Amino acid sequence: MNMKPNYHSEHEKRQKRQNEQWKQQSDEYNVKPLKGIKVIDLTRVLAGPFATMILGDLGAEVIKVERPGTGDDTRAWGPPFVGNESAYFISVNRNKKSIAVNLKDPRGARIIKELAEVCDVLVENYLPRKLNEMGLGYQDLSTVAPRLIYCSISGYGQTGPQSHKPGYDSIASAISGMMHITGPEHGDPVRPGVAMTDLATGLYAHGAILAALLQRQKTGKGLHIDCNLLSSQVACLTHIASNYLNAKKEAKRWGTAHESIVPYQGFKTSDGFLVVAAGNDLQFVKVCKVLSLDNLGDDPKYRTNKLRVQHRDELLQALSERFLEETTDEWLRRFDGTGVPVGPINSIQQMFSDPQVSHNGLILEMEHPTSGTITVPGPAVRFSNFEFDRPAPPPVIGQHTVQILKDTLGYSDDVIHELLDLKTIDQHEFQL
Repeated sequence: MNMKPNYHSEHEKRQKRQNEQWKQQSDEYNVKPLKGIKVIDLTRVLAGPFATMILGDLGAEVIKVERPGTGDDTRAWGPPFVGNESAYFISVNRNKKSIAVNLKDPRGARIIKELAEVCDVLVENYLPRKLNEMGLGYQDLSTVAPRLIYCSISGYGQTGPQSHKPGYDSIASAISGMMHITGPEHGDPVRPGVAMTDLATGLYAHGAILAALLQRQKTGKGLHIDCNLLSSQVACLTHIASNYLNAKKEAKRWGTAHESIVPYQGFKTSDGFLVVAAGNDLQFVKVCKVLSLDNLGDDPKYRTNKLRVQHRDELLQALSERFLEETTDEWLRRFDGTGVPVGPINSIQQMFSDPQVSHNGLILEMEHPTSGTITVPGPAVRFSNFEFDRPAPPPVIGQHTVQILKDTLGYSDDVIHELLDLKTIDQHEFQL
């Protein structure tokens, strides 16, 4: 007797097989892309540590080399402190191992050379040519480690008339024109609320290192990367730079507003601030409907964005007066579902209470060896085939000195104790 196939049962079987295959593939592919890559981190403060933290998030073993006793400058940048660690330091140093080495001691410099021979990447942010004096410049290390990718982060570049000067975010932000275009329309230049020039440089450096690793797969050779604050910030000026280079149009400060789009800015409400970004004519009409200002939406002099830019002051005056009549939450409720991009200007507390921020995994908790539970912003990017699980907390100074010398370089206990006695290296006491 012919039996009709049970399509429901067959579908379940196929689905079960598919799920098992997906799980197997997930287990196979849940490997971070930089697993097995070793990074020597000779950077301090923000741009370099931010770059190497991202490499650590992606699976690289990051060996942070610090000065015995004081370590990275930002360890002292507080308050606030969490235990003995500054909140600043812990924000950009997860997934790293700390080795405390005196680079001014030839024996300490030799340790870095030996690490270079077994590592893939070195990142440093010393003044140009400073490491050359210690025998740790690119030419020195590429001789003993030809596959080494050597990334230098500086203020202005490795060569040129300003290359000898130290790099600081605020100075590079000023020189690059970034500060000139930041601030109230009729006010003074303003420094951005976070060190965006440093952070942009860290992102450029991390991307350049990944590109260099890909190139090394093709050539078998390492290379030197020249990454600097000035170049990073000028490159990030994008259309502002293009406006000047192509049309000789000098930029100015606009506060929260946009030079070429109206309305596209923050508005004060009865209890806070709201940003409205009406990027086209239809969205402008919708803004007017929400505000019950249909007369503005129908006014011929506001019909196109070009006309709205021409009549900016008059239009914004009318919109601003209306926004003051309701709370931020009420305006958000009225705009919901209209298709007009809007958002509150949140405090940091309000931002971390946003459910989307939590959903995106941007609140990351770790157990620090001396400070207890710490919380930092999580990685900004997600991947389908691997997860950022169980991050290592930022290290204390010299937490991994003995471990690195033993496991990575094969030093004997006698040699390690001798170097400790000579103050060439240091090891945090809680590990001894």
